[in-house]
Amino acid sequence: MSSVGIGQRPTTPKRRVMKSLWIGVWLVYLGAPVSDLLHGGHSTGVRILGWLGLAVFVVWYAALVFRTGRGETTRLVVASLALLAAQSTLLALSLGREWLVLFVYVSTSSGAALPIRMSRWAIPATAALMTAVALTVPGGHSYLASLLVPALLGGAAMAGVRQLVRTTIELREARATVAQLAANEERLRLARDLHDLLGHSLSLITLKSELAGRMLPDHPEKAAQQVADIENVSRQALVDVREAVSGYRRPRLAGELAGAQVALTAAGITAALPPDLDPVPADADEEAESALAWALREAVTNVVRHSGARRCTVEVLSRQTLGGPVLELSVEDDGSGDGSTGTPGNGLTGLAERLEKAGGSLETSRTKRGFRLVARVPTGTASAPADVGSGS
Repeated sequence: MSSVGIGQRPTTPKRRVMKSLWIGVWLVYLGAPVSDLLHGGHSTGVRILGWLGLAVFVVWYAALVFRTGRGETTRLVVASLALLAAQSTLLALSLGREWLVLFVYVSTSSGAALPIRMSRWAIPATAALMTAVALTVPGGHSYLASLLVPALLGGAAMAGVRQLVRTTIELREARATVAQLAANEERLRLARDLHDLLGHSLSLITLKSELAGRMLPDHPEKAAQQVADIENVSRQALVDVREAVSGYRRPRLAGELAGAQVALTAAGITAALPPDLDPVPADADEEAESALAWALREAVTNVVRHSGARRCTVEVLSRQTLGGPVLELSVEDDGSGDGSTGTPGNGLTGLAERLEKAGGSLETSRTKRGFRLVARVPTGTASAPADVGSGS
């Protein structure tokens, strides 16, 4: 339903075509009025007026539903629906019971175009108007039973879909807000950590520099000692900063799994992820987990960019092997691409090198449905540092 964009403004040519087709396919139920115009025995003048009225109704209905979500005022939408209802009433009273089906379109467009609080009243009101007209038109009561339920259910269904789309949009906006707040909090944490790391060191360097400056003319040996202390403090500060930055840059598997969910969903790919978004054992080495997180990021990036897949399955398993316990990541898609960029340091070659430095391994293979990547890293033991400086 999201590809059709019910309740949303189509923003791309593809969405416009999809929404036009979605609106047009339901016009098949206008077969009864068309058949009445062709075989109902009406005069030529009545037929011309009937075709003209039907064409105006279809164009107005399609424009109303297609433009839903473009910021029209509620008053304009209500006026458009009133015009459609008036057309339906006039055509049904003038041409016969076959034209009662137009009220179903009025009810459906009420659910699609009106706010939920108003559609709750507009849909039953449309059904009541159709009932009144049906009891007035000769033979209309026989059509009433087959049209009343579709009018009520169609309008209610469209109102529900519109509300669902609106809720989805609100959730996406809320997710973006939460992400922005999390980024702001991370900046604040980085600022606090850097202040804690460098504040004391820089204050000490400043103090010792002033002392060295005052000692230099009369006590060069003591000034040299102060300069040596400054060198030691600055070296330690540099080590602390490097360790802090390395920690910030080290990805975690839980975070990458959450990011994979967002990336795959945004690309229109169905994501099947582990139910536990933090599957790493407590004794897992941080560098090994980091290498596996980089592998997941690289694999998902390639699935989104190169595979053309519709579904991607991610599994994280703990296994016991002859070489000890390992954590295994499997990423499998049903696309036609191999997901490889072929560039050393950025594609699968760089990923294999990263895993090897962490004591792990990488396997890739074609499957019957697509492409599969398996990355393994040891857990429970220290591993070689991963090269966090490269990647996609």
